[in-house]
Amino acid sequence: MKDSTPNILKQITIVGGGSAGWMTAAALSRMLPTGDVKITLVESEQIGTIGVGEATIPDMINFNKLLGISESEFIKATNGTFKLGIEFNDWGKLGDSYFHPFGGHGVDMNGVDFHQYWLHTLAAGNTCDLEDYSICAVAAKQNKFVLPEQNPNSVLSHLRYAYHFDATAYAAYLRKYAEQRGVKRIEGKIASVQQHTDTGNIAGLTLEDGTTVGGELFFDCSGFRSLLLGDTLGVKFRDWSHWLPCNTAQTVATEQTDKVLPFTRSTAKTAGWQWRIPTQQRVGNGHIYCDRFMGHDLARQILLDGLDSKPISEVRTIQFKTGCQEAFWEKNCIGIGLSAGFLEPLESTSLFLIQQGISRFISLYPDAGLHPVIRNEYNRLMTREFEQVRDFIILHYKATTRDDSPFWRYVRDMEIPDSLTHKMTLFQQGGRVFRDDHELFTRSSWVAVMVGQGIFPKTFDPILANIPVADIQRSLNSMKQAMEQSVARLPDHAMFIEKYTAMQPNPTFSMGRQ
Repeated sequence: MKDSTPNILKQITIVGGGSAGWMTAAALSRMLPTGDVKITLVESEQIGTIGVGEATIPDMINFNKLLGISESEFIKATNGTFKLGIEFNDWGKLGDSYFHPFGGHGVDMNGVDFHQYWLHTLAAGNTCDLEDYSICAVAAKQNKFVLPEQNPNSVLSHLRYAYHFDATAYAAYLRKYAEQRGVKRIEGKIASVQQHTDTGNIAGLTLEDGTTVGGELFFDCSGFRSLLLGDTLGVKFRDWSHWLPCNTAQTVATEQTDKVLPFTRSTAKTAGWQWRIPTQQRVGNGHIYCDRFMGHDLARQILLDGLDSKPISEVRTIQFKTGCQEAFWEKNCIGIGLSAGFLEPLESTSLFLIQQGISRFISLYPDAGLHPVIRNEYNRLMTREFEQVRDFIILHYKATTRDDSPFWRYVRDMEIPDSLTHKMTLFQQGGRVFRDDHELFTRSSWVAVMVGQGIFPKTFDPILANIPVADIQRSLNSMKQAMEQSVARLPDHAMFIEKYTAMQPNPTFSMGRQ
């Protein structure tokens, strides 16, 4: 019988630190068997990272669980807070406000989506918003938080949450985690990259001090520069700025306010939008805009005018272009984070896309031969991931009736991808939403944004036509009352964090490499 023992990779090198580099290092050090592969990370303290306060989605919980990290310890180490969703202001039209919760709306009944029942009651006089039936939205508006209950019969079992935290502190936390598990960090700036003459694969790196670093497989976590994937291997960038024209962000940190809100706030402005991300000790703020429609000085003034507390840092400007690389894995190099692509953080997907890049690699973990079929499958999956997130972000811009500025008229009238047109048309015709290929955003997320920005179906599900609307309304009233009563008993968000972080940390972090 032919020997089928795999030719195991012996050396993996990560270029760049920050969230992307250290998330990669931490996950690989946790998942790969001890001693099988040497993991090296090269970074320079002279090169800053783009860490402005990070907002996440619930999938981040799974990543930390994969690493065996205690949640209370993580929250304490990163000045983290909890997040139940995103509040959107002035997106559909000026004066509008809606909440995109992480959990669903109400409870689906008899195989029919909850929002169809809600649509049925609107014509009969129901004046409650869809989000009034979301436990996450109700808790967020009252500044309450608690972890979900395990009892599936409890209303609180429907809570879903994510985090806000200091991204720089998270990277430092993961660095300690990874180094305890054998990852070697090398300080230095890369002067040149060597390639094999026969294959074009990356052979190694030379640092400014003359140090050489080899590797069989390289992860490019070098940020927007994309040193390996773009500069060295020449992978082309897929530009999506015609759909997502914002290309500049100005950021500033401010003092924490009296209330530590358990949600991110996104407020649409004249040529973009402004975010507010609360951590325990400060609030991260940023104004993302398109410099074709607005000058930088005006954008800075809009940012400062929109703050609700005193600035504690200088305003920082970041230029970017939305899109992704045509290949995420080329030859023996994989791009993770900004080197792979960038989608503005409107729905807090930046760390999720890093996480997916890592998890897809681990699920397809290759032998040293790096067979092209593995690489092609990785590229297919990551391209699909980016495109699905792209469509959801475009929806926020397209689904507007604003005409108060050239920017909003442009995004309102622009052509959009066929995949998004299909989703919007399907919903308009009968309130239908279907997830494709295990896409990230759930049915309730699509419904929340479309309804929140004024897209209503022409009709509700015909299956419900003969059900007395009074019976449906009683069920909805009962759900709403149960949520309100449950939330009334919950602790204040800041109070919950204080007690939670006082808990003893899980000893997993102190263990040796797994």
